[in-house]
Amino acid sequence: MLVDGFGRRISYLRISVTDRCNFRCAYCMPEGGISLKRHEDILSFEDIVRIAGKAGEMGMDKVRLTGGEPLVRRGVERLVAMLSETGRFSEITMTTNAALLDEKTAFGLAAAGLGRINISLDTLDPARFREITRCGELADVMRGIEAAVKAGLEPVKINMVVFDGTTAEEIDLMRGFCAEKGLALQTIRHFSLFGREDRGGAGVFDRPPPCARCNRLRLTADGCLKPCLFSDREIKVDMGNIEKSILEALSAKPLEGTSCSNRSMYQIGG
Repeated sequence: MLVDGFGRRISYLRISVTDRCNFRCAYCMPEGGISLKRHEDILSFEDIVRIAGKAGEMGMDKVRLTGGEPLVRRGVERLVAMLSETGRFSEITMTTNAALLDEKTAFGLAAAGLGRINISLDTLDPARFREITRCGELADVMRGIEAAVKAGLEPVKINMVVFDGTTAEEIDLMRGFCAEKGLALQTIRHFSLFGREDRGGAGVFDRPPPCARCNRLRLTADGCLKPCLFSDREIKVDMGNIEKSILEALSAKPLEGTSCSNRSMYQIGG
């Protein structure tokens, strides 16, 4: 079991498999585009599995694949299968925008060992959706949701970011949509990595969780462990001594985060 300096059990590893994405969401990526990491600077599937496997050996029993957008990483089903074959994890999940999630991919992920999936969807209005994503089509995500349900990647959770301008009516519409489709809604307070000021409409939010309940470390696509989303602290994984790197990240985990200025959200995976 891994326990940090404040008595929190750390059991959850979020793995960013790529910094690339097929959307350009206004709250995640700059409008002018991004400087992508070179292929050789991104962890191979084999290295991801080595790091995750060691984390599992040390007591972390849940992994989530994120991005960028994880489905733009070619062969991600193979990574799911490799993680599953370690036998270390009680839960392997993914967060995706679902625009690339057709039935073949969804069933392939399920067969490889993916247990369930979270889908990012902030609005049911097609025009508003294009405004937020800058290039996405709501119909593509709807098809992805149907594919996930058919493949049994359940409970399918919908991650809805709530902005300053999000109305109670929009949230109610999303809640009704999820109830009709048998989906689980998670409302996420819109926040900035540069400071944890309260943002978003009034109400109770499901995410992010309070720092006192944080149970996670994050692995970036270029091989750094981030102990806290709202911190510049990160430890480059020493592939010759992965356990030492994990313990360093654990010891660097703060009681509460403040801000992160050295990474953007698409590089961390939320």
